[in-house]
Amino acid sequence: MRVQGSVTSHPYVVSVRLGVITGSGTYSLPGFGEAAPATVETRFGSVDLTEGRLGDADVVHVARHEPEHRRLSNHVRHRANILGLRDAGVEAILSVTVCGAVDASLAPGTLVTFDDLYFPSNRLPDGTLCTLHDEPGAAGRGHWVYDSPFSEPLRAALSAAAARSGGTTRSEGCYGHVDGPRFNTRSEVRALASAGVTAVSQTAGPETVLAGEAELPFALLGFVTDYANGVAERPTPTEELLRHLQASTAVFAAVLTDAAGLLAADPALPPVGSHLRFGAAPGG
Repeated sequence: MRVQGSVTSHPYVVSVRLGVITGSGTYSLPGFGEAAPATVETRFGSVDLTEGRLGDADVVHVARHEPEHRRLSNHVRHRANILGLRDAGVEAILSVTVCGAVDASLAPGTLVTFDDLYFPSNRLPDGTLCTLHDEPGAAGRGHWVYDSPFSEPLRAALSAAAARSGGTTRSEGCYGHVDGPRFNTRSEVRALASAGVTAVSQTAGPETVLAGEAELPFALLGFVTDYANGVAERPTPTEELLRHLQASTAVFAAVLTDAAGLLAADPALPPVGSHLRFGAAPGG
């Protein structure tokens, strides 16, 4: 169901093939058994993909940090991850991230389904611009045009699944992307708050942008593990952050499984926005 062009209608399909990207604390998905990842080569490097099923959906999984957290946020191969998923035939991507609350009303343990993005640097970890369009004159080069960068059908599925998980949830919020691997200073967090950021982490900005350019519907779910620096009266103790990080694994597994089931039952997933392209349709 990868779309070429601006806006099209899509036929109803029986099932959906989802890409799932997980981060810190979640390096595998439930029900995948002993499935070994396959290393796939893209023009931006290799990516390890693991295939399985969540509910009634076929799923291709990427652990962005790789097992044992081999890759810190500054080592993640975002372009390879997105192109690897696209080339594996996924029709949409669900991504999850643990994050720090910038909004003081957002308690640790809360699930947030983001509806906006703050990523003004638009840079990859190595400092290059965050885009798939890195070659002048390449076929399909162009501009991604949208209102919100996140897919509403995917957001609705994540929000519904999060609400059914029994925890505290918020169905909207602005995700703020920052460079890692260090955490942010109090003044940096104040700047994020002034821009309307709800919660912050170090990986999902590039995923959002690249999925949009690849015309893959994308949605992002956050699990708050701590208050960002200066948000609360006292810093979140490291042991509390780690406790929430460990708790996020089971919560993400349950919500992703439920959301995948909802999407498998109603998988009409148009791409987000449109594309002002030049030359022939994109080939990757």
